Amino acid sequence: MNRWTMTACALVAACAPMASAQQVEVEEFTLDNGMKFLLVPRHDAPNSIAAGWLAKVGSVNERPGITGISHFFEHMMFKGTTTIGTDNANADRRIIDNLAATRDDLLDLQMTVQYPRWKAGEIDDPWDAANDTPKMAELRQRMRDLQEEQRKHTVKDEFDQVYTSMGGSSMNAFTSEDVTFYFITVPSNKFELWAWMESDRLTDSVFREFYSERDVVHEERRLRTESTPTGKYQEQFESMFWMSSPYNWPVIGWTSDLNSYTRADAEAYYDTYYRPNNLVGVIVGDFDPAYIKPVINRYFSRLEAGPTPPPVVTLEMKQQAEMRMFAEGDLQPQVEVRYHAVPFGHKDGYALEMMGEILNGRTGRLYKNLVEGKEIASNAFAGQDQRKYAGAFSFSAQTKGDATPEDLEQGWYEVLADLQENLVSERELQKVKNGVAADSFRRLQNNFFLLVQLGYLEALGDWKELNEGPKILEAITAEDIRDVANKYFDKTNRSVAIYTRSEDAAPIDPELAALDPQMQGMVKQATAQIAAATDVGELAANLAQMESQMDQMPPEFKPAMKIIADKARERIAELEAAQD
Repeated sequence: MNRWTMTACALVAACAPMASAQQVEVEEFTLDNGMKFLLVPRHDAPNSIAAGWLAKVGSVNERPGITGISHFFEHMMFKGTTTIGTDNANADRRIIDNLAATRDDLLDLQMTVQYPRWKAGEIDDPWDAANDTPKMAELRQRMRDLQEEQRKHTVKDEFDQVYTSMGGSSMNAFTSEDVTFYFITVPSNKFELWAWMESDRLTDSVFREFYSERDVVHEERRLRTESTPTGKYQEQFESMFWMSSPYNWPVIGWTSDLNSYTRADAEAYYDTYYRPNNLVGVIVGDFDPAYIKPVINRYFSRLEAGPTPPPVVTLEMKQQAEMRMFAEGDLQPQVEVRYHAVPFGHKDGYALEMMGEILNGRTGRLYKNLVEGKEIASNAFAGQDQRKYAGAFSFSAQTKGDATPEDLEQGWYEVLADLQENLVSERELQKVKNGVAADSFRRLQNNFFLLVQLGYLEALGDWKELNEGPKILEAITAEDIRDVANKYFDKTNRSVAIYTRSEDAAPIDPELAALDPQMQGMVKQATAQIAAATDVGELAANLAQMESQMDQMPPEFKPAMKIIADKARERIAELEAAQD
């Protein structure tokens, strides 16, 4: 998996609730075992199908002790089956069982010896191998020996190689708070290969390299969170904001949990959430439904249905007082003001969506007031984050010149007060509605982006939002916007993060500083992963994929994608020069 290429996908998923101005014809097809498929035949891209499936599970379905396990499964699902990914299935199974037993023994010592030592102040980190007892060091060496033995039988990346040899491309996946999504583009005449490969890993997935893959996830966490200027602070802000909801922990999980869950924990989680009655397939492209439905039935009907997964019960408690966080780092001074709002499907979500559109863009109120007017912001953004069980609305901006984050915060309150006191003009509202319709239409031109939107919406509640949302958005009035501006944006319902720049910080990249803070975080994550990449071919392939999708991306995402693409080209040149 190439995590940096997922930035484009993550950006599309983030705007998925933006409904389209056109009707998308989708055929629903459900197997006897409960697995639903969404079929969208489109013949404008001949001999190409974007195919994927999702599990309705994300970090919100986890609990303390196994946080990050949904994302970890995303990694595990690419490790193959008993027929793909190994040259000796029997030896592989023996090693896997021995690794699990050895790791369980090590974990027992971790809990019964190291945690008490840590609590007593004898060691500073119960998970640091430098603090191992002799018995733990022996077990850890035993695991390394077993992992080395397993590598001798592992056919690396064979799952991807099978697809690539048959013309497949862009295989990847992502995990969010509410969904785990797997997808690829295949030639139309290789659809049966897709059906066999995907149903095979759902019925016969081998959690190969279970423990060594943890190191990969730890490194990903380091790159995405711990090594970025605002990542560790944003993680803290999230946990402060979500007081009781299981949105409280990060998708990638807490470090101690990444270390502690076992294969038994993983298998129980898999059996709960990766059953066909909790899965949805999405097929978009050049195909005949009369041909692919029997193929789907033949392969995916072998999946056995399971019990209905347990519901998410714990709701977010009502916030009683304003909360504030102050942080300092190697970053552009900035501010975020966040309010509790509404989950996906809530009737007020549409007016909040329109409120965000009124505020954003070059002609939006934030740009006119804070960037052009007061000239205190280099960028500013506001919008809602609708999740399955809860939602938020945030304002964020970065300073310009001698302005402070507090200046930006006060500027936001002034813009907000105007929306609370005065009605948006009909001309301004209609202009925004026209722009929403045009942008949404463009997002549907690419089969892959349509697949992502359909799947993401279905995971949150219903793919039909893609068609029904435009009617509701078009009917939103100025009074609706004023009502929600007064309903949700109370002082006691807000949390504020103030970020200031440390004195020893490095110079700021002006191109990056021009992006809104949310996109900056994604770009920094992607560029850090590119900087760590060593495979020229892999970088070139993912760069080509990104460039092929650039024209279909909404205009507001293109500057971020350009930075990522430029960094990829620079890294490719560095690696090629080193090879000469």
